[in-house]
Amino acid sequence: MPTYAIGDIQGCFEPLQALLAQIEFDPARDRLWLAGDLVNRGPGSLDVLRWAYGLQDHIDVVLGNHDLHLLAVAAGHGKQHSDDTLGDILAAPDCDDLLGWLRRQKLVHAAEGYLMVHAGLLPQWSADDALRLAREVETVLQGDAHHELFRHMYGNEPRHWDEALTGWERLRLIVNAMTRMRLVTRDGDIDLKYKGELPDAPPHLTAWFDAPGRRSAGTPVVCGHWSALGLRLRDDLLALDTGCLWGGALTAVRLEDRQVFQLPCRAAADLTHYL
Repeated sequence: MPTYAIGDIQGCFEPLQALLAQIEFDPARDRLWLAGDLVNRGPGSLDVLRWAYGLQDHIDVVLGNHDLHLLAVAAGHGKQHSDDTLGDILAAPDCDDLLGWLRRQKLVHAAEGYLMVHAGLLPQWSADDALRLAREVETVLQGDAHHELFRHMYGNEPRHWDEALTGWERLRLIVNAMTRMRLVTRDGDIDLKYKGELPDAPPHLTAWFDAPGRRSAGTPVVCGHWSALGLRLRDDLLALDTGCLWGGALTAVRLEDRQVFQLPCRAAADLTHYL
């Protein structure tokens, strides 16, 4: 049973369908891993969400920052931005079913010898730590206190991980690392400002996956989120956000042999008539 991991879709429904045709995806035979950010900014977020909902028994999904933002906006605890494309979802008659399913998805998924997370893992965390900490957030997200989680989710502090952290600060830092992080300081503190290409990063920062002593380095990590990084494949990393939304490509990797499949996407300018 082949397993294909796909990077950030962000509402680019037509490229997604073309990529699935390219890999000859068959839900009776294959499985898909989706590395988060299914929705937002692209023209077909509702279509992507309905497609994923319909295939829920054949896909594994981790939540990205845009997915959590959608859930927070729907719950009344987030503000839509001018470039958000969430209105069709929020107005859809099946919105409650779609968002109820989305809220039940994971922050971290582990199988086949891989670990999948949307953004990254703090260097202090082992793979087992990541699964444990993700479950802390997932338990709240899927329970009656999810409104409180969304109310406290936004913000960039704290930046330093400490196992003694409690409450909403602890959960916020876990969410930020797993869904927003790209870089860390030399001391392993999270950075949430820099979004550009890695060679241009400030010298006091390093990519999370290159942090010295990273405790999860023994487990290959599948991730997305960092479109300026592009496709990066190495023994311990499959970074799959290749910027479909921005005119790059939508990328899938077959985990069994790491064969890469890519579908060129229309430039962002060609999508503006949808927005």
